[in-house]
Amino acid sequence: MRLAIAGDLHGQWDREDVALLRVLAPDAVLVVGDLSDGQERIAASLANVEQPLACILGNHDTGKDDSGRKLQRQIDLLGNRHCGWRRCDLRPPGLAVVGGRPASAGGGYRLSMGVKALWGPVSSEESAGRIASAALGADPLMPLVLLAHSGPSGLGSEAHDPCGRDWKSPARDWGDMDLALAIDRIQRQRPLPLVAFGHMHHQLRRGRGERRSFVVDRRGTAYLNAACVPRHGMDAQGRQLRHFSWVELDGHRLVHASHRWYSPQGRLLYEQTLVEQAQAVPC
Repeated sequence: MRLAIAGDLHGQWDREDVALLRVLAPDAVLVVGDLSDGQERIAASLANVEQPLACILGNHDTGKDDSGRKLQRQIDLLGNRHCGWRRCDLRPPGLAVVGGRPASAGGGYRLSMGVKALWGPVSSEESAGRIASAALGADPLMPLVLLAHSGPSGLGSEAHDPCGRDWKSPARDWGDMDLALAIDRIQRQRPLPLVAFGHMHHQLRRGRGERRSFVVDRRGTAYLNAACVPRHGMDAQGRQLRHFSWVELDGHRLVHASHRWYSPQGRLLYEQTLVEQAQAVPC
């Protein structure tokens, strides 16, 4: 099963991205949030993507609107593709996607005013329970992916770690505690091959290099930070680039993960392979 994962968009999504997905033909598309700053254009576009799609909204998607109305309009446009605090069963290809806390800004646990306006004062324990309950209610035969805007706490406290704070000293773990708690509960009861998220951009602030974007824990769960920002670019030869993270699953096992940069026509121009494992071959 092939998954195309779009990191923080920050407005960089257009008809060429939709056309590129037609060429790449992944089995499903996952979007980790920060579509823009509360505008509706990208949510409307994602709702019309041909492939099965799940999307979590990020902190920028509140549009600094404490009433929650901007968030709600995007949720309405996405329809059942929005997976915040719920499960999207993508059939085909037979994939359960469970969303983390909507519009998270990381940093442990904090609800924005816009989120409180829509969902009320949800506690960290309640949030973890919603995520875990949705995941444990999935068909056990379907691979499970958690899709979050901010990744979980526990992946390191250095600036270059997947959820490390890099814009202020001292560096610290800026992941979500509720997501980490939910992951622990899920892993005790079923396989969890992938947690995909964004929020913490790959390029560190003040020119301090690149963030570590992929780790695997002792239980075999892979954590992929897909926030390549900006995701539209141009190389030294003047060729346009479009970024997707790319994951391949063999049942409940992740066998490939990479960051890929394509031409708008679908030619793979650059690839950073994160993991490559041999797929199981029937005897």
